[in-house]
Amino acid sequence: MQTDILWTGQLYHSQENCRLVSTETGWEATSVITGVHEHQNFRVEYFIRTGFGWETILVQLTAELGDRSESIVLQGDGQGNWMKNQAEAPEFEGCIDVDISLTPFTNSLPINRLRLEKGETRPIKVLYLDIFNTTEKSVIQHYTRLSDNEYKFENVPNDFEAVIRVDAEGLVENYPGLFTRS
Repeated sequence: MQTDILWTGQLYHSQENCRLVSTETGWEATSVITGVHEHQNFRVEYFIRTGFGWETILVQLTAELGDRSESIVLQGDGQGNWMKNQAEAPEFEGCIDVDISLTPFTNSLPINRLRLEKGETRPIKVLYLDIFNTTEKSVIQHYTRLSDNEYKFENVPNDFEAVIRVDAEGLVENYPGLFTRS
């Protein structure tokens, strides 16, 4: 199976072109995001590999903002143990999912992995990648399944919350105020 997705980001006037492919071992997403932040063009490329249960096992990311370029490789075992650029990263212990600040795709990872029942809420520990501040940290997020295609997302550290609409495959269609799928 292959799915091509185009998202428009309202906050940073961004466009994302993402290709999701099922493989013999799980899923692979390859994506390019372009936009404008503080009057500078940016470009982010990422590759994410998951297992069959949508647990994240590899993230390769390159971000360019103006004349600055950053790259990171995160390798996980799907059980919450990580390596960052080939060095152990105990600060991310317990994180199964990643959340990249400029894409709604990474919300689809826990939505598909958790397989929540309607009304069920689950707190999770997430490896959060803040592209513009070039930081990576562990954060707590909550997902609540509201209906067949709606999830309440809560980012505990900053009290941010939104109701995200997904398609039948759990891929984000609308993230109010931030992203819409074309």
